[in-house]
Order: sequence, then C-alpha cells, then structure tokens
Amino acid sequence: MSGLKAFRVSGGQATEIPGSSVALERHLQTLVEANMEAMLGIRFLQSEYPTGRHRGRIDSLGLDENGTPVIVEYKRSRDQNVTNQALSYLAWLHDHHHEFESLVRERLSADAAESIDWSNPRLVCIAGDFTHHDTMAVEMIGRRIDLVSYRVFDDVLTLQLVASVAGAASPPRGKTSGTGRTCGASSPKSVQQYLDESPRDLQELFADLDEVLLSHDDVRMEPQLHYFAYRRIKNVATVRVQPRNRMLVVNLKLDPDPVELHEGFSRDIRGVGCLGIRDGVEVRIRSREDLARANNLIQQAINTG
Repeated sequence: MSGLKAFRVSGGQATEIPGSSVALERHLQTLVEANMEAMLGIRFLQSEYPTGRHRGRIDSLGLDENGTPVIVEYKRSRDQNVTNQALSYLAWLHDHHHEFESLVRERLSADAAESIDWSNPRLVCIAGDFTHHDTMAVEMIGRRIDLVSYRVFDDVLTLQLVASVAGAASPPRGKTSGTGRTCGASSPKSVQQYLDESPRDLQELFADLDEVLLSHDDVRMEPQLHYFAYRRIKNVATVRVQPRNRMLVVNLKLDPDPVELHEGFSRDIRGVGCLGIRDGVEVRIRSREDLARANNLIQQAINTG
C-alpha cells in the first residue's frame, strides 16, 4: 500500500497529494462503521462489543452480504498483532452463536438472524500497512481472513485488499440457523453439488464463465451454500447453477437503470429478493453465445466493483 500515489491535476500540471494515516485509530473505526456497507459490503451491528472471559472488546461486529458473521479490527498504522487479536475474538464467536443471532435479530431483522451462515465466519483486519510476513501468516492460519490497507489523501480514503484467504468451511454444529435442522437431518444440496451433477456442457460453460470472472487478478471466488460469490472487497457477481433448466444465473453488481435489458436474458432484480446479489442485474446464460453477449456487463461489474 505504501507504493500508492495520488496526484491533483490542474491545467495539465500534476501535484502529488501526500498520503497519511488517520490521527487516531478511533477516527478510522468511526468512519468505517458509519459507511461499512458501502465500503465493505458488511451490515454494521455493534461497536466495541464486550467478550467477557475472552478479555476484550471486538472493534466492530457485522454481517456480510452472504449472511456470514464478520469481526472487523483496526490499526491506524502498520499491523500490530491485529490479526492475532481478531483470531482470539473468533473463539468467542464460535461459542456465542445465540448471542450473535439475538444481536442480528435486534439490529437487522428476524429473517437476517434465521439466514446466518455459520460455516466460515470472516475476519477483516484494516490497518495502515501490512508486512510480507503478515500476508504469509494468514495463508498458514487456515481461517477466512481479509487484510485491507487504507490511506488518506486529503478528503479521499482508499481501501486496498492486500491479502484474502477463503479458509475452510466447516459443517454446522447442532441446529443450523434458518432451517431448524439437527445434525441427523438431511442438509440442502450445495451449489457445488448442483454443479457436479450438471451435464458436461453446463460444467464446461461454468468453467468458461469462471475464467472470465477471474480474469482480473484481484477477483476471488468463494463458494457459498446456494451460489458462487466472486468478489474484491465486496461481491461483484454471484452465480447459481440450475441443471434442470441447463443454465447459469449470474447476478451482477450493476445499476440497472443505464443497462438495456432483454426479456429472458437480463432483468432488473432490485426488490426481487433473490439469492446472491440482490440489487443489480441478473443475466441468464445458457450457451457460449449468451456468455459472449453478457461479457460487456460482466466486465462493467468487475471494473466498478
């Protein structure tokens, strides 16, 4: 992040704007919490949440756009054990499902609380900078962690995803939120299972789509229960697999208003309440011709995400 430079251009003359960190760590936390959904795709729940016997306060608790619990920790300058601190709070989160669900029910809605995905809670560490050792360490930890660096240029705040590890999803323990299932009950089929059971031509079409979505080095794919999420800091696209209809349903993070929509191929999904990205454009891909037709919209979503 230290290599990022910003310039003010006036009359063809460029003047460098010096970058800086915030004066106080609390200033960074307050700014992010007030704009968490816009900046990180995370719905803010509570600040400075006490963890009892775990001896600390979680800087920020939130719920991301995939329904995953999130712990956010901040450091104003270079990482000072922020990752270790966040990991210690993850232990609290694993032991306090009901407490977290009650908080979501109180701050968001009963539907949000019933739809929490506990398979792979997420840690987001925001700091002025991270070392090479920090980025290597998160690879070894095996948890779902994002390292996000920030820089302030006058009245502009930049965020950059320095490292992201998907971690390993674990099967839920006991009752799963939103389903009422117990350990002995059957689980819903995952999107990966739907893909594995799809006809070969649909699997090949998905592989082509996956290649297009991952053509930008900083876009990552994370399987969720019902869809594949492609994201930077926030989701840029979500993909569902429908073997029965022999098609892929792609939700793109795009403003539908300037998009020319075509019945049966693309539609405005604002207010529809579908799975994956909910406010954007849905594209239905049944063939390589459809994929080529959708390519411009896909690239727009990636470039603006």
